[in-house]
Amino acid sequence: MQNAECSIVAEFARIRMAAVAVLVGWAVPTICYADEPKAAVIVVVGAEGEATYGEQFRKWAGRWEAAAKKASAELTMIGLAEASGKSDRDLLTERLTELAKAPSTEAVWLVLIGHGTFDGKTARFNMRGADITPAELGALVKPIERPQAIINCASASGPFVPELSAKNRVVITATKSGPEYNFARFGDYLSSAIGELKADLDKDDQVSLLEAYLMAAGGVNEFYKTEARLATEHALLDDNGDKLGTPPDFFQGVRAVKSAKSGAAPDGLAASQLVLIRNAAEEKLPAQVRARRDELERNLADLRIKKSKLPEEEYFALLEPLLIELSKLYESAGNNADRPQSPPP
Repeated sequence: MQNAECSIVAEFARIRMAAVAVLVGWAVPTICYADEPKAAVIVVVGAEGEATYGEQFRKWAGRWEAAAKKASAELTMIGLAEASGKSDRDLLTERLTELAKAPSTEAVWLVLIGHGTFDGKTARFNMRGADITPAELGALVKPIERPQAIINCASASGPFVPELSAKNRVVITATKSGPEYNFARFGDYLSSAIGELKADLDKDDQVSLLEAYLMAAGGVNEFYKTEARLATEHALLDDNGDKLGTPPDFFQGVRAVKSAKSGAAPDGLAASQLVLIRNAAEEKLPAQVRARRDELERNLADLRIKKSKLPEEEYFALLEPLLIELSKLYESAGNNADRPQSPPP
């Protein structure tokens, strides 16, 4: 049966590569429709505290703005304009409520840039005006039925992981706990990584949220090492809903090679599927195809986790239809493309 698995995987890889070659190598025009779904990016800049911090926060926010525009995403910036009649928290609430009423296959990216506090019980992201707690933010994003990436770049942000952890949601925090309350530099490195191909670890000409997370964590680690300072921030990523989070040193490249002592499954798959600025092949795939492809790949990952507990024949019986459907998705995308009668040499 091992040979059977190899044959199935090899055939899937062949068809997938052929489809990608069609989409990338041939002159296939990209057609955009007015109602084509778009990612929604919300960047919230919190209370600056001191002017020097405010300058850095605006710089980080500017990088996210540039990346969102390059991705043709729907962009909302909160916390940079002069205060108006509505508080920043009210503006955030309104925008998240709007998104809950607009179902889509495209993700909502919520980026929190600023300071955080922790009183021993409750963490808070410091906004101009009223702060927001993990539980309060969780209540706001719960009605949104679309993929989500919630990225808290503030100090003392670790407690946001267990409160916000949920299916179909990636949560990233600059720290692993509330007591890590010193100024966090993670947001600087993450804002750089999200829009630069130097963070493309798997060399597919795009940067996933997982790759940006790993590159940013590496930058933070190098900063403290170079400065010969004790690291006061340790980032976490949770994308499987188990409320635990995975540190960056569990990964080798984009693969998790370590597991928690508790035996909890590692995170990373959903984050690897979230890409803000897509490569040419991904842009040419219909949104529905991308969404179904990602769902099938998550199902494959879940099945492989269960492999050791399943009879061999049952495992392969479950594996084959998933790989076949994935192959058909790519083959269909290639066959339906408006392309020349034969590929160029």
